[in-house]
Amino acid sequence: MATTTPHMPDTSRPPVLDAAELAGAPPHPLVEFWHYFRQNHGAVAGLVIVVLLIVVAVLADVVAPHAPYVQDRGAFLVPPVWQEGGRWDYLLGTDATGRDILSRLIHGARYSLFIGFVVITLSLTVGIAVGLVAGFFQGWPDTLIMRLMDVLLAVPSLLLALVVVAILGPGLFNAVFAVALVYLPHYVRLTRAAAMGELSKEYVIGSRVAGAGLARLMFRTVLPNCMPPLIVQATLGFSSAVLDMAALGFLGMGAQPPIPEWGTMLADAREFILRAWWVVTFPGLAILITVLAINLMGDGLRDVLDPKLKRS
Repeated sequence: MATTTPHMPDTSRPPVLDAAELAGAPPHPLVEFWHYFRQNHGAVAGLVIVVLLIVVAVLADVVAPHAPYVQDRGAFLVPPVWQEGGRWDYLLGTDATGRDILSRLIHGARYSLFIGFVVITLSLTVGIAVGLVAGFFQGWPDTLIMRLMDVLLAVPSLLLALVVVAILGPGLFNAVFAVALVYLPHYVRLTRAAAMGELSKEYVIGSRVAGAGLARLMFRTVLPNCMPPLIVQATLGFSSAVLDMAALGFLGMGAQPPIPEWGTMLADAREFILRAWWVVTFPGLAILITVLAINLMGDGLRDVLDPKLKRS
């Protein structure tokens, strides 16, 4: 009587997933991020405006119809093109020295976005490092750092920035340093709180048992899990940095003329508010639109990245 050998499955090749199994695979993190982010229409609109501002800032030399410092002696305080006396070569009019406002606004976007980026980069980088030190080293280092941050937070932000600029002297880079110092405590406190919340979790304890060094624990194990709230705070802080730099420029303590920074443009136009409304209105609108767009985008990032608000 013949015997039959049972058929054994071939395990030498990996199994082929069918469409149903593939459909159950988790989506890519970027795909999932965009899925939730686009549900906030205000955040998408803010993102579009911010991207347009970045493109305009990068291509300012090409997009601007005139150089930002060129003066037309025959075109002082020319109104916008739709108003009587306006000219097509100056669509948004000119200022008191004959400079094209549209061109200066376009070049001012470069300064404002660069200032916001540098301020947030400085304050975020230093704040993360100091916050991790405060979170990992309990005792007097933590107490010393946090009491110093409390002192900085006790002073109104604009007043503290004015004091720092008054000590260092007015100027663009001194104002950037002053604003970065103002926002430093926010990132230190947020990083410390997030790090202390992660230190008691099992994956950190496992890394300690496995022999991970202090630097690896800080920057490779704990920091990546602290980044979502820091990213949200940095996005919202970007708009505040732009606003504070414009305030310092308006007070004459930030960028100095003839730099086409929006706050400086407002300061130069104060005496012409009643005679030429456009010299103050358009720089103010540029600041308003930029800050609003960044805040809307930050709200969308908060909804996606904040674990307490993220949808299941």
